[in-house]
Formats: sequence, C-alpha cells, structure tokens
Amino acid sequence: MTIVARSALAGGLALALTACTSSSSAEPAAPATVVPGLAATAVRPLEGTAAAPFDRTRQVQAPAGWTVSVWARVPNARLLAWTPDMKLLVSRPGSGDVVALTPGQGDVPPAQQTLIGGLTQPHGLAFDGDKLYIAESNQIDSFAYRDGQVTGRQVVAGGLPDTKSPELGGKYAHALKSVAVGADHAVYFSIGSSGNVTPEDRDAEPEAAAILRIPPGGGAATTFAHGVRNGTGLAIDPDGGVWTAVNNRDNTEYPYDQDYDGDGDSDQGKVIVGYVNDHPLEPLARLTQGRDLGWPYCNPDPDLQPGERTPAFSYTRRPFVRDLQTNADGSKLDCAALPPVEQGMGAHSAPLGLSFATSPGLGGQYGVGALAGVHGSWNRQPPRAPEVSFFAWRDDTLGPQQTLLTGFQNQDGSRWGRPVMAVQGPDGALYVSDDLAGAVYRVTMS
Repeated sequence: MTIVARSALAGGLALALTACTSSSSAEPAAPATVVPGLAATAVRPLEGTAAAPFDRTRQVQAPAGWTVSVWARVPNARLLAWTPDMKLLVSRPGSGDVVALTPGQGDVPPAQQTLIGGLTQPHGLAFDGDKLYIAESNQIDSFAYRDGQVTGRQVVAGGLPDTKSPELGGKYAHALKSVAVGADHAVYFSIGSSGNVTPEDRDAEPEAAAILRIPPGGGAATTFAHGVRNGTGLAIDPDGGVWTAVNNRDNTEYPYDQDYDGDGDSDQGKVIVGYVNDHPLEPLARLTQGRDLGWPYCNPDPDLQPGERTPAFSYTRRPFVRDLQTNADGSKLDCAALPPVEQGMGAHSAPLGLSFATSPGLGGQYGVGALAGVHGSWNRQPPRAPEVSFFAWRDDTLGPQQTLLTGFQNQDGSRWGRPVMAVQGPDGALYVSDDLAGAVYRVTMS
C-alpha cells in the first residue's frame, strides 16, 4: 500500500456548509480534489442508514482496497471515545448528550442509547480506566462507568468560560472544550480563545487560549500551555506526550515591509486574501509545561521564502513570525525564541478531533500515528476541503500530514460531509464521526 504524503504545494478547495440534496438516481458529484495514490471508493450505507445525504451514491477517496460504510446515523456527531466494554461514545454538544453505540454482528448497525443527557454542550470525552471524563462548555466532569451506565458525577474543574459567562456578554467564539488523560493520570483540557484576536484571554482567570492541567488525584487546574488559540484536538501519544491540533487565527495582516501583490508598493499591514489563505498554518504541537504556541503575538509560518508570494510551503518544524497587529515591535513576545512547531496543516484546515492509533496501528504501511479530523475552512477562498489526516509516529515524533479519506466536498464548493474525529476501534477498523452528514463511518483496511 502506498503512503500518500501531503504535498507541500497542495492547497485545499471548496467551502459550503450545506449538503447536496440530489435524488438517489443522480451520478456522484465530482470531488474537489483528487489525491494521488488514493482510490475512488463508494460509501456503503448499512441497513437503515441510507437517508440523506446517503440517498444517493456518495464516493470518497481512500487507500486502495479500503472499504467505507455508513455504520450509524447520529445527528451532529462530534468527538468519540471507546468504553472499557467496547461501546463507542459520541458527544453531541447541540443536543446536550452523549450517545453510546454498541456494535452488532457483521453488517448489522450498532444499537444506540443515550448514555447521559442534560449536559451543557458536551464535547471532549476521555477514559482513565473506568472513570469517564466529559468536557462540558462550562466545566469538566468525571463519572464512574460500569456496565453501560455512568454514576457519581463530580465536577473536577468548574466555572469555565462559555457563551453564558456574564462577563463575556454572550460572546464567546470557542466555547466547546476537549479533554485527555495523561499516562500519569493528570487531566488536560482546552479552553479556546474568546475571539479571533483577544490578547486579554492570556490574562483571564482561568487563562483562555490555553491547555490546562489537573494534577493526578485532583486539585486546582493550572495552565499547562499558553497561546493555544483553539486546541480542540487534544490527545496523548504512545510515549505519554500531550499533543494539540489548533485552529489558528483569521485575517492575518501581511507582516513584511515589501510588495506582495505585485503592484510595486509595500503591503505591510494589509489583509490580503492571497496571504490570509495560507497563513498562519494550523499547528500540531507536542506540549510541555509552560510551552507557548504564540497566539496572538506570534504566528507559525509555512513560507520557505518568508514574505514571498510562492507556493513553496513546509509544515514541519516551522518557526514563528511576529503578528503585526498585536506584536509589531516584538515587545509582547519574542517569536524567535519559541520552539518550532513540530507539524502543521494548511491555514484554515480546522482540525477538530485528534487521536492516536497505537500498536500495531493502521493497516498496510501506515502503522502507528495520529489521526486528525480536518473539518475544512469556512472563510478561505478557495476553501480548504475536509478530510481525515494521518501523521506517522516515527522516532518519538510525528511525520508530515497524509490524506487518508477525502472527497466530502464537490468541485462547486458544496459539501455533503465534514469529518470531525477518527479513532481506531478494538476490531482494528477506523471509526469516523461526521457532524454535517450526521453519521459515523466504519473504515476497514486491506
């Protein structure tokens, strides 16, 4: 099986948040991109899962020989976690609940039940043995999990900022939170920024645009990593390291005193679509105590020739440049002193769920690595397409982005699906949530 590397020259295509509604007899729409090494693969609905958008033939691109099935229909499916007794949990922030899917035999769709309801925008899910952590928008809860039931709810971190926080007046851009449990049983959770460029978040209590840590055994949450604009992707690597995938800022001003658009005049300080389309990159970074990912003062830069209008990008070990709007003279933060970002994705990729496929990992030549649900841009022209990405785990770090599944977006910009998270199941298959199609896919590998 050929490993399909993400080309440094590739830009994503197409944006649109509405699904296609053509009749079941229509031919599949042409995909926005064709990825070398992947094969067109029909998405196969299981019994009872063929309602729109699967009332017509849908195709994705996947490694040759892989099969993709609509395993379950779960409206607004977001983040995923496997229980100790092999049920797949699916969070639904808009419905305020967590759904449990119990696998059936063969091609029988899973049985569904509500594990717990009445929550406030539940998003992140994580297990530590038989203890389940759920990240609500305003707090982090723990529950005892046993025999498909949860009991003993405890709030382990409360008073977190969300849209209902009175001091924010109903304005909070990134209320959803994620949670992960470290090898030492410490609990990590994300607090996204309150806006696109809101430096006051760094001085908030608790600190926003950050990853916080609750020590093993409980206690007060403290800031673990700073400048993480919206670290919705949060996962623990095979060696116990904490990783985050970040939704970075929008409308970055061109920071260099030189001509970018070719008219002969300096473009410094201008918001130029051609520059914004690819800057800043979306980081995939390994966090350590006190690490700073720069936002909103420093931006990770994919340019191999800084400031030049060129498609020569790299997303591996990229340095930071000053944000002209917030840190023009470098007095807020020394961007050159920040460690390079280990890996990244193209600007406005919108990575959401992050997980690790551990030994033996995925089939073929993929093996162990990170899986990211790339939701796709809402504000890029041309827009970046949704996909499921893979980052190989080699020599205790992650390699470059590779596309596993794509084709959810058509040439005209319309979308019928938007992956959120991918996790490997106890059966070795890959399970992918899609909040636009309202589905969970099961992907089997040859």
